[in-house]
Amino acid sequence: MGTQSEREPEQGQEATRAGKMNPRRIAVLTSGGDAPGMNAAIRAVVRMADVAGIEVMGVQRGYEGLIYGNFKPLPSRAVANIIQHGGTILETSRSPLFQSEAGRTRALENLRYRRVHALVVIGGEGTLAGATAFAHETDMNVMFIPASIDNDIPGTDYSIGFDTAVNTALEAIDRIRDTAFAADRLFFVEVMGRDSGFIALSVAVGGGAEAVVVPEIKFDVEALCRRIEESQHRGKRCSIIVVSEGPTTGGAFSIATAVKQRLGIEARIVVLGHIQRGGAPTARDRLLASRLGIAAVRGIAEGKPPSLVGEEHGEVTLVPLGEVAGKQRRLDPSLIELVSTLSM
Repeated sequence: MGTQSEREPEQGQEATRAGKMNPRRIAVLTSGGDAPGMNAAIRAVVRMADVAGIEVMGVQRGYEGLIYGNFKPLPSRAVANIIQHGGTILETSRSPLFQSEAGRTRALENLRYRRVHALVVIGGEGTLAGATAFAHETDMNVMFIPASIDNDIPGTDYSIGFDTAVNTALEAIDRIRDTAFAADRLFFVEVMGRDSGFIALSVAVGGGAEAVVVPEIKFDVEALCRRIEESQHRGKRCSIIVVSEGPTTGGAFSIATAVKQRLGIEARIVVLGHIQRGGAPTARDRLLASRLGIAAVRGIAEGKPPSLVGEEHGEVTLVPLGEVAGKQRRLDPSLIELVSTLSM
């Protein structure tokens, strides 16, 4: 299929550049791991664009949809009654092909063919890398909205979905504590966060855990065993250890096995898994998603450069993509000590 720029040169790069200051059509997609609140962000983008007189095209299945031309119109009524639902109505995927220059070139051709002048991308850390590369290589304006339960995206204090994931895990831990106390047991609870301990740390503090194991800090089984023994000597009837998933920590099963070998204590293991991704988003996530979606469209309408749309100290901010590319959001190690202090 020939591209729009090949058949109608006036609708190629020059039209795209003009559209940055006066966009009439934008596209929105969700990519990578899904996060509760993505639908609220889509809704905000569409509704704000409608107010601004901008048409919105939805891209199905993330960057793959850009490459294969899976677009559909998103009028205002198409996003009715979605704010309360988890997942994403646009669906999502991970796209190895978009990591290549050829894949991104094909995506740009599809956007130009449909006369799309700007792109709103909603996703996590890997999605941010793709958006940054795409904005750097093309003249397409890109606004990135952080949506990740891991909360590991630089340039924002919170990402969409984190609050819901933490509250889902916390509810499970509250239930586990009931049975742990009744049966005088040790529980290891594994939460999501393969490379990031933000969920584990928040859940450990909020759930009154005895200890927490996160990827960012080297795990010491001897120190953990001492904490368990000390808590037993203080008369604690039950203990909960929160563990981030993944090869860095080894996961709850391997840690529970090591503790049993060292102390001879039987432990119960609970892996929360993907329940943390699903379910209705919290009010906090709905509000954040709505604010960021509106700001993304405003940024496009005002001709702002490609940016990450985030929240810092309670204020919505636009951070140029080049300033966050390749950076990491670091865990606050002092919160580990907080877990220990509060578990006395």
